[in-house]
Amino acid sequence: MKDLELPYAVRLYNTQGDSDAPDLDTARQVAQRRFALMLQDSLGDADMVLPVYQAYQRIAQAYGDPPDLVALTDAEREIAEAWLAAERLAMDAVFGPLRGMGDGDYEILPADGR
Repeated sequence: MKDLELPYAVRLYNTQGDSDAPDLDTARQVAQRRFALMLQDSLGDADMVLPVYQAYQRIAQAYGDPPDLVALTDAEREIAEAWLAAERLAMDAVFGPLRGMGDGDYEILPADGR
């Protein structure tokens, strides 16, 4: 997803494995762009995506994924709810509402890859 100037990069994976076919690469880039736009629209700003994602990852590591929202502090719950809503919108936009029947996965990294 090189065409957007974002502080993060999205990489989508599918359950059938990745392919290097040019048409699939173009489709993946379009899907990754759509995924990124849905995340930032839901969270309010592109600069919020990576920090909220990283905070959610720490919460999920401590409490499980998805975490039991009742077990979280108010601040943790706010982050978890925001991320889970953004993730749901992005996944549905890219993989469709029936994604659980053969869904893909994603990775979000800093734009510089570190």
